[in-house]
Amino acid sequence: MKWINEAVLRGQSSRVLDLGCGPGLYATRLARLGHDVTGIDYSPASIEHARESVGSDSLACEFIEGDVTSANLGGDFDLAMMIFGEINAFDRDAALKLLARAHGSIAPGGILLLEPSIDSSIRDSSNRPLIAQEQTQGLFSDHPHFYVQEHRWLEEERVAQTRFITEDAETGEVRDYGERLFAWTEDEYRELLVSAGFNDIAVYPSLSGEPDITQRGLFAITARA
Repeated sequence: MKWINEAVLRGQSSRVLDLGCGPGLYATRLARLGHDVTGIDYSPASIEHARESVGSDSLACEFIEGDVTSANLGGDFDLAMMIFGEINAFDRDAALKLLARAHGSIAPGGILLLEPSIDSSIRDSSNRPLIAQEQTQGLFSDHPHFYVQEHRWLEEERVAQTRFITEDAETGEVRDYGERLFAWTEDEYRELLVSAGFNDIAVYPSLSGEPDITQRGLFAITARA
């Protein structure tokens, strides 16, 4: 937060757009530092939590339930950001469209901040072992069920694919969920940003601007609209 506030926003009160804001962990903290923040996320539970986290505090913070690929993003933001590797959930065409939409929401001279995943970390994630176990409850069901989690690396597409499969212990109903993470090189991120209209691209080892000691497999990119 210190690096975003001081290095990216230069300590100046700014209008910030948090794309995929989740439960508002960053948005509320930026608002407490004096910024005017709008967060957008498609998860009803995340948005509800974000709104509750504001509480009775008089924060300049608005949370919108919506899909960042289609929702009205508004405009004239000093900073638009998408963190924690969320950009990697989109294939190249979808990512380019999203970045172009973000560009349109930023005031001239404003900044985009991305925290993408390092390509090798996405590839490595597909090497995690298969999980198969009985659960009384979990992320995908509140009822007893059998749970399988499996990972694959698709070399041609350079995609790490994860499947989450549940079978209800009582009804036998099977549900199959999926997640894909696209692995791109630093040069490919740069090409995407230039294609979306950005310039003055800078790369940092982490959101602190310093070498990443947390081993999260993420780094930071800023670009100017």
